[in-house]
Amino acid sequence: MSKKLTAYIGTYTKGDSKGIYRLSMDDSSGTIDDVQVAAELENPTFLAVTSDQKYLYSVTKVENQGGVGAYSIEPDGQLSLLNYNVADGSPPCHVSLNDSNNFLFSANYHQGTGIAYKLTDNGEIAAVTSTVTHAGSGPHERQEKPHAHYSGLTPDEHYLCVVDLGTDEMVVYSFDNGTLTKHSEQAFKPGTGPRHIQFHPNGKFAYVNGELSSEVIALSYDSETGSFNELQYISSLPAGFGEESIGGAIKLSADGKFLYASNRGHDSIAVFQIDADTGHLTLVDHTSTEGSFPRDFTIDPTGKFLLAANQDTSNIVQYTIDYSTGKLTPTGVTVSVPNPVCVVFTN
Repeated sequence: MSKKLTAYIGTYTKGDSKGIYRLSMDDSSGTIDDVQVAAELENPTFLAVTSDQKYLYSVTKVENQGGVGAYSIEPDGQLSLLNYNVADGSPPCHVSLNDSNNFLFSANYHQGTGIAYKLTDNGEIAAVTSTVTHAGSGPHERQEKPHAHYSGLTPDEHYLCVVDLGTDEMVVYSFDNGTLTKHSEQAFKPGTGPRHIQFHPNGKFAYVNGELSSEVIALSYDSETGSFNELQYISSLPAGFGEESIGGAIKLSADGKFLYASNRGHDSIAVFQIDADTGHLTLVDHTSTEGSFPRDFTIDPTGKFLLAANQDTSNIVQYTIDYSTGKLTPTGVTVSVPNPVCVVFTN
């Protein structure tokens, strides 16, 4: 028996967007309907939902201040504002949660910082418990200073990984009840511009996408020491492609067999097969996102569908996933959402 899944879409509000949107999708047929505004706010570009599906957290801008906002998810799918935690300056670009849903983490691209926030039992954002500030630069013109782009815990939740596009490194912090202490640094090739990290379900491997180099970096992870080692660099673009393109999102299938990476410029999603023993990647395919600038995409909770969000053409395109090959096939289902930049399912 099929059921309705709910997804929330973060957007840029420089154009027609009003804020956070939501849609409903049938988990069997893939039919999408009920696309509407769930909450009005400025530039909610990244979202995170608690595992109990009660609360949603968003990057937000409030007048001249930036920070994070907390919302309760109502039975009808609409969002009710709980509170903001904002400060002077630009808003962050990424938010994530711990498994217990009592801490929120953000990464601020413009300020080069990572922040941990304590959450209350009723979902509100309480005090900042720790702030870390990066230093350094890289060879690319966009690497004139630190640009923290991702902040999230390792699977064991002992460490927080803050991936910095500006300094070509991932700084690893030990995490102890809200306190962040620098543990180690993982450097990448100069000019890589690392953007996000995703961990393999087995907890032994991790993958970072280089926004500036359009590469995926495979890493091994040792949970006992909190250390990473490079295994492989592999391009997410087709051989011989010489036009301008930058990396977007990176995601793994739930079974850990495949990795997906979006290319903004080539406007595609690269499909890689993961070697379960070595963690190495092998390119399988490229699939057009049928739109421009796929900043993000997500795989639904059943693992059957992938939704690609094209920021510049304001469309979200649906694909089915072949469980055996990982390849994507467009279903013909496309929905219009203005300037989408993040898609998260609640279920």
